[in-house]
Amino acid sequence: MTEPGTATAALDDVLAAAVELAQQAAREVGGDSVGAHLAVLPEDEHVVSHAFVSTLPGYTGWMWVVTLARVPGAEPTVDEVVLLPGEGALRPPAWVPWHQRVRPGDLSPGDLLPTAPDDPRLVPGYVDSDDPEVEQVAFELGLGREQVLSREGRLQAAERWIDGNGPAAPMARQAPATCGTCGFLVPLAGSLRAGFGVCANEVTEVDGQVVSVEYGCGAHSSVRAEPTMTAEAAAVVYDDGEMPLSL
Repeated sequence: MTEPGTATAALDDVLAAAVELAQQAAREVGGDSVGAHLAVLPEDEHVVSHAFVSTLPGYTGWMWVVTLARVPGAEPTVDEVVLLPGEGALRPPAWVPWHQRVRPGDLSPGDLLPTAPDDPRLVPGYVDSDDPEVEQVAFELGLGREQVLSREGRLQAAERWIDGNGPAAPMARQAPATCGTCGFLVPLAGSLRAGFGVCANEVTEVDGQVVSVEYGCGAHSSVRAEPTMTAEAAAVVYDDGEMPLSL
């Protein structure tokens, strides 16, 4: 339907006057939910649409729209009756494809999450690449992987890991040193080795997680306990050997 004020076609006077016909057609579909007449909107030279208020529960701001048409010299006929949203109408949120709605933690035991055929994070394991790490993985004997991470896939992973366990984390800002110098860091293999590893210190909250070499915590392997002063034994304040046996 053409929006008010944007139509360029001339208004057919016969069709514009056929409000009663349009209202009757609307009530055959919408029943008592068809309210007052709102507007006549030209669609084409001999096509117009009549809009009526909709009083359907839950459809605030919507309207019943009846399109009429005719050939010159003939009576108007009903083309269609539809329920359309007007300005400020309550509408459902825009539909988002399922693969864009999935968030970390949504995958439960037994769920299957297929990868898109054109996922830019993956490349075939046999492709020639300018990345020696891709080529190395592709030809590993016995590995049998059809796909490996592309350069884009590795960069996206690196960004997520830095955002999670990177130098900006509150723990890292208070740490005495970084994970890059910690003996509990197990470096990753491949091109990500220089920037990331897995924490192997069970007392930390990131044990078993990927951390940036710029991350850090108070359980760094170089942290040493400061020696403490030992107190001398207190002097004897009384001698029970001098006490009388009886009063």
